[in-house]
Amino acid sequence: MGWGARVPIVAGGSQAFALGWQRAIWRNLLRAHHTKCPLLQRNQFMPTLALTPLRTACLTLLTSLGAASSQAQTPAPATPAAPAAPVVQTADTPAAEASPKPDVKPDAKGAPTTSTAAPAGTQRVEITGGRETDTELRRRSTAAKIVVGRDEISKYGDASVGELLKRLPGVTIQGQPGRGGAIRMRGLGSGYTQILLDGERVQGGLSLDTIDPDQVERIEIIRAPTAETGARAIGGTINIITREGFVKRLNDLRISTGLEQGRAQPSFSWSRDDKLGELDYNVALSAFKDNRSNASTIQTESADTDRTERLSSVDHRQGLHLTGRLQLKPVEGQSLMLMPLVIYSEGDTRRQSTFDAPVLGTLPYESSMGSTDWRFSLVRLNGQWRLPVGDGRLEVRGGAGQAGNASHTLRTELLTSGSKINYDDALDATERSLNLNAKYSSLLEGDHQLVMGAELDSARRTETREQLVDGVAVANEFGNDLRARSLRSALYAQDEWQVNPNWGAYAGLRWEGISTTGGSASDERSNRSSVWTPLLHAVWKPDPKGRDQVRISLTRSYRSPGLSSLVGATWRSKGDNSQTNPDRAGNPDLKPEMATGIDLALERYLVGSGMLSVNLFHRQITDLMRTVVSLTPQTDGSQRWVSKMDNVGDAITQGVELEAKFKLSDMDADLPGVELRSNASIFRSRVKQVPGPDNRLDQQPGGTLNLGADYKLPGVPLTVGGNVNWTPGYTTRLSETQYLTQNTKRVFDAYAMWQLNTTTRVRLSASNLMPRGTESISEVDGETATTLASSHVNWRLQLEMKL
Repeated sequence: MGWGARVPIVAGGSQAFALGWQRAIWRNLLRAHHTKCPLLQRNQFMPTLALTPLRTACLTLLTSLGAASSQAQTPAPATPAAPAAPVVQTADTPAAEASPKPDVKPDAKGAPTTSTAAPAGTQRVEITGGRETDTELRRRSTAAKIVVGRDEISKYGDASVGELLKRLPGVTIQGQPGRGGAIRMRGLGSGYTQILLDGERVQGGLSLDTIDPDQVERIEIIRAPTAETGARAIGGTINIITREGFVKRLNDLRISTGLEQGRAQPSFSWSRDDKLGELDYNVALSAFKDNRSNASTIQTESADTDRTERLSSVDHRQGLHLTGRLQLKPVEGQSLMLMPLVIYSEGDTRRQSTFDAPVLGTLPYESSMGSTDWRFSLVRLNGQWRLPVGDGRLEVRGGAGQAGNASHTLRTELLTSGSKINYDDALDATERSLNLNAKYSSLLEGDHQLVMGAELDSARRTETREQLVDGVAVANEFGNDLRARSLRSALYAQDEWQVNPNWGAYAGLRWEGISTTGGSASDERSNRSSVWTPLLHAVWKPDPKGRDQVRISLTRSYRSPGLSSLVGATWRSKGDNSQTNPDRAGNPDLKPEMATGIDLALERYLVGSGMLSVNLFHRQITDLMRTVVSLTPQTDGSQRWVSKMDNVGDAITQGVELEAKFKLSDMDADLPGVELRSNASIFRSRVKQVPGPDNRLDQQPGGTLNLGADYKLPGVPLTVGGNVNWTPGYTTRLSETQYLTQNTKRVFDAYAMWQLNTTTRVRLSASNLMPRGTESISEVDGETATTLASSHVNWRLQLEMKL
């Protein structure tokens, strides 16, 4: 039977409902993980030494929580009823929360009273207030979550969110050193890592490189999925939360300029938090301008070819980013919030290339010149309404957005015969989205925190593309106007509770369905899929007042194909069509990947904000989606190399993640106040249907390492710091005849911050000190393309003022 087939709907109130579906989830997960998860079977996990203690911890935890679940049928003594909604702190703090709030209930007159619900025979009174630290938020969450706050975000003066993420545990960035790029958790990207902006999925191809870190309040890294944040997160979830509502009056201004190869990169940002009568508001505005140059070579080799192409380009990019939060509390217990977002960026690239004299074979052309002009825009308005309902709280969120992406590319190739070929490629794409979410939270007897919700998202994308060769339109299979629409709906329920002073538990169940329709006007195809994802998290503290805790998570997650992968159309490659420069096609028959996973973590919290952590993870994946290049017949009788995503089989990925951070003076008062940070990860994966060696998941490195330190000089208002990021090189075997190889990546960042006075400071930072070029190799059916690209130091000087 399916994952959701045994979940009962129990009458008799929310308490009975919570306990009924809890036990059903336990039965399904225990059965599935015993048969599907190698961590619970003999001799299947990679580190043999870790097998015995890991199995023991898993079985001990499952047995203890199973007993606790059955005991929970006897409710604890009830607390007096309160007419207003309690504040419920779930495993995942809602993205729009202005700040953590005390765990209190208002009485009949609206005055706050402490919550005293506790297991039978005990009475617990907790009074908390103020904003919790990042470490406290991490420690108190039942689901494993890393919280990165404003101090850490602003430390290095990064120009984009993408650049700062590379220093976080388990996160790798694909791209040139010091320039951001595609974000990956546990070495997995391309849909494995869920990126959220204020708790919602990023829309319309938005690049995080366009988001100024000064507009980010905090970043949450969630290693295992939860029902509330969504299960499209086999690798994990990164939730980027922009500046929140009014906490205290702020009026901050930051002016900076970067310098790379003598090219300036100015930027500024301004943020204001204040009140206007009963209205709390936050406004954040930033603007940037980038100028960069690039140089690379591509050497192509095969049985009858040996040629080298030299490329150079100059990029110009500029943009504007505006966010806001407007909050009104019309009556006690209710709040209304509007969250507008506007992003606009544009740029151009000028490029040229030449070939060296061929060593073997002929040249496709002698030289080329080209240009691309592009623009991107995103406008979004979200709203949120919170109100008390019965003994709980209802939160309704809705929003509408539109993203636009347009580009125009001109390219001229000069042939060896002296003639020319002119290419003209114009693209105009628009994506409109609507979403409506509702969530109900309630604090039940026995310290249960129940959350139930429903989500509905709709997206429509239209894409107009015109491709010309010497003024003549390309054949229809390469130049279709495309339409695509998707409808996603989800239902979820989760319960988080304190079993006893030593044990905390979380059980969640989520159903999600996605319907996609797209294609050209003459060939429109549909794809539908739905998944059930049960989720369990637990934390055990050997000593409730101690600093040690153990976490375990048993989860189901999935990866859904993107709209562009599903649309049944083909996009023609620029230049010479070959194994290493293929056309790109969609596949409307793709199925989502499913993953069964287990995470086990050991954490020790040190004095101050220090901590030590070891995390083991394993994912078993079915219906793996992978891009495959093949020689494909065309309607005109010719054959072309085409790259298309397909379901190729099953895979596993697993690894260990280590983290340590502490201040030396907290360990020994005689030591200097140096803050040390380090994290290291080892990743392993295997695709079962691809022969080894190197049959890993797409472009997953073998690991990553970060070493960093910060020091505030005594008697001087100067703080200095540095960080080394290292990712080893790797080779990925995609099929029997297709390989990808990437060299080792090393990035050294440093900064110095001088506090001029209480309101002004100056920061000098450098990214990619000791630059090293990149080398990537693509091999398909005996043809190899080796790309060498240079990298450079990026200097940044920044003035920060509190007005």
